[in-house]
Amino acid sequence: MGWEYLGYLASALLVVSLTMSDVYKLRWFNLLGCIAFTMYGAAIEAWPVALTNALLALVNMYHLHKLRHSREDSSRS
Repeated sequence: MGWEYLGYLASALLVVSLTMSDVYKLRWFNLLGCIAFTMYGAAIEAWPVALTNALLALVNMYHLHKLRHSREDSSRS
């Protein structure tokens, strides 16, 4: 299997993420797409692609953490 299929998968995950109306789901699909693009970029030694998507994955993880805690707080009320 060529690395280009990983790139296609990453692209598909990002497109799917943008169709989500639920921000929590959007962040999860976007995170998976960013992780796939990070792996793809590292595999083909496209370091700007790998670095940018690794940073975006961290941003998604931060927002998922915040969303999870806000959901937990609202369910306690």
